[in-house]
Amino acid sequence: MAKGILVIGPRWVGDMVMAQCLLSALKELYPASPIDVMAPAWAAPLISRMPEARARIDAPFKAGEFGLADRFKVGRSLSGRYGRAYVLPGSWKSALVPFFAGIPTRVGFLRELRYGLLNAIVPLPRERKRRTAEMFHLLADGGAFRPPHLAIDAANQATLLAAHGLEAGGYAALMPGAEFGPAKRWPEDKYAGLARHFADRGLKTILLGSAKDREVGAAITALVPEAIDLTGQTRLEDAIDLLGAARIAVANDSGLMHVAAAVGVPVVGVYGSTSYENTPPLTDRRELISLHLACSPCHKRECPLGHLNCLKTLDVAMVSGAADRLLALPS
Repeated sequence: MAKGILVIGPRWVGDMVMAQCLLSALKELYPASPIDVMAPAWAAPLISRMPEARARIDAPFKAGEFGLADRFKVGRSLSGRYGRAYVLPGSWKSALVPFFAGIPTRVGFLRELRYGLLNAIVPLPRERKRRTAEMFHLLADGGAFRPPHLAIDAANQATLLAAHGLEAGGYAALMPGAEFGPAKRWPEDKYAGLARHFADRGLKTILLGSAKDREVGAAITALVPEAIDLTGQTRLEDAIDLLGAARIAVANDSGLMHVAAAVGVPVVGVYGSTSYENTPPLTDRRELISLHLACSPCHKRECPLGHLNCLKTLDVAMVSGAADRLLALPS
């Protein structure tokens, strides 16, 4: 059996979805080599929905922690299992496990002067606005570029729809949170207005997000009580399956926006402090909204000018108009 391939995965949901562009290219180039992805426990539902991945290898390292001894221990435990490794994060420490494992070919961008840790360094593209998915795909040095795709669990999806009184294609999914920070979040009253817009068109609205988004979800349902608030109440795999049955999804620039695109639902992406040139949802059925103010994109977690005009002055009509154009497309 061919030696396996180890991929050191990123630490953000959206980037993990984008990483499948690399996995699909590697499977085309090395069809006999099983692919394992080293990633934190939260990523397990995503990786399980990627057909190219054989398994997830646990990355028991806390964010920001160097953990040299732990990385050495994990690396040595993987010795002899892999012939190639691909390191997606740019940090020096992220390249340690493949090095300690003695994997013969260790591929990645140079970033933090990782000479020696990596022995197959891929030059960073000159274009400063190259998309994340395209950068990951560059590491494969071949294989077709395909947009990410996440599989749906039909049985779990049916259970969820029945539990929440939903019908496939009969609701809009709104993702009003953003892990990165408030400079990515379109205000709650705007999302409430959008929920009313969908209700006028005969669509229910569900709100999806992590436990950190519960306050945002509660603020929206206080304005629109008929919206079904599932923030903090679903597992990531549940969010995947609920998005797969939605008629349309509207999201800030967030991980769930990329999940929505990967399950094939039409997506409206709302951008404030970030740019859709860098992180667009990879689907043909999308509308990307930004006011293109002189102060944006600033790529800050909080508005450095204190006004957040890039999102506060983005009115509901602009987003609902984009949604209506997508709803008019053939299913």
